[in-house]
Amino acid sequence: MSNFDINDIAIGDGIEAQFGDTVYVHYVGTLPDGTVFDTSTGSTEPYMFTLGQGEVILGWELGLVGMREGGTRNLVIPSDLAYGPNDLTDKDGNVIIPANATLMFDVVLLQVDKEAE
Repeated sequence: MSNFDINDIAIGDGIEAQFGDTVYVHYVGTLPDGTVFDTSTGSTEPYMFTLGQGEVILGWELGLVGMREGGTRNLVIPSDLAYGPNDLTDKDGNVIIPANATLMFDVVLLQVDKEAE
């Protein structure tokens, strides 16, 4: 894992996210040059997924475990924990994320639903 970096901007005081939990986040994803390639901030609905289920890139899985509700975290994710040697394109074939790109995300953890035991 090269250059994987987790920086807490604000530590939340809520539930700590763990594998198996469903999390609700808002985020902004940028390329190293500052280009925003994806964001949920314009949506009223947060992005929801379950940690550890392979629904998102591995850098998100690893970067959000241990984060607390109400927190904000900056993730710097190398390509080997993101999309690797493949371009990510839109439906028209336009490149959104180039091959081997390092990705940066600012993520706000809004809610954690604990895995049913």
